Amino acid sequence: MPVTKAVIPAAGLGTRFLPATKAVPKEMLPVVDKPAIEYVVEEASRSGLRDVLLVTSRSKKAVEDHFDREAELEAALERKGDTRRLERIRSSTSLAEVHSIRQGAPRGLGHAVLCAAAHVGNEPFAVLLGDDLIDERDPLLPEMLAVQARFGGSVIALMEVPEEMVSMYGIATVDPEPVSTDGRYRTVRIRDLVEKPPLAEAPSNLAIIGRYALSPAIFDVLRRTPPGRGGEIQVTDALRELAMAADDAGEPVHGVIFTGRRYDTGDRVDYLKAVIRLACERQDIGQELYAWLEEYVAAGGPKASA
Repeated sequence: MPVTKAVIPAAGLGTRFLPATKAVPKEMLPVVDKPAIEYVVEEASRSGLRDVLLVTSRSKKAVEDHFDREAELEAALERKGDTRRLERIRSSTSLAEVHSIRQGAPRGLGHAVLCAAAHVGNEPFAVLLGDDLIDERDPLLPEMLAVQARFGGSVIALMEVPEEMVSMYGIATVDPEPVSTDGRYRTVRIRDLVEKPPLAEAPSNLAIIGRYALSPAIFDVLRRTPPGRGGEIQVTDALRELAMAADDAGEPVHGVIFTGRRYDTGDRVDYLKAVIRLACERQDIGQELYAWLEEYVAAGGPKASA
């Protein structure tokens, strides 16, 4: 069955960005001049997933409103003849059919995915985490969907990370030989997963990043998955059960090893790097910003301002 639905968990508190996220959802923090969540919905739409479910919380109404029409603002721009900005705000409302559901309590990513069960039904679906932005020049999700269509089961995105960072991610044990090298990225069979292991216990440096193509079988597993690390229901634990049961006539779990450009907007420094990098590559502002950065660095950067 082809994948048509995307689930975007957006209920987190955003504590790493306080006080900015005290009243503004972290998903609405701008990356240049678009909120981070819009990049994620754009990626789903480009991948053919036009049915998008936002899993939000009571403090995230601004996220839901962003994808709704704003008649008063549109009328004001029309009166001014500002067609460029009018087209830009209308584009966010036409990306997809955006729905929302509330996650009543912060019980983990696995619980957020489980909240989507009624909307998804008995269909495979994609999950895109709002903290991870994937550069549109390095399409990842379409390849993951193709792998799922070919092999069935579930597919997760993996990326090699430095050893000192393995304890920050879910880490995969994979077969040594890839099952496919036909696409842009290697596809491997996953045998085991562990959430945020100490470096000494990490089976590899292949980290799970925020893209999943999941079988609906994940819902039954999540319903019986107890809280794990951090007292939360971990989707990694549910995927581990599926991966380890695959040899007993269960569904396989595969990983696509991504080697493209990824921006982690959940970390303050990486968020700023993403803003600077994407801004420098923009035709309208990039040249001016890049020239200033060169001057700033040449002058000694923060040392010169001390």
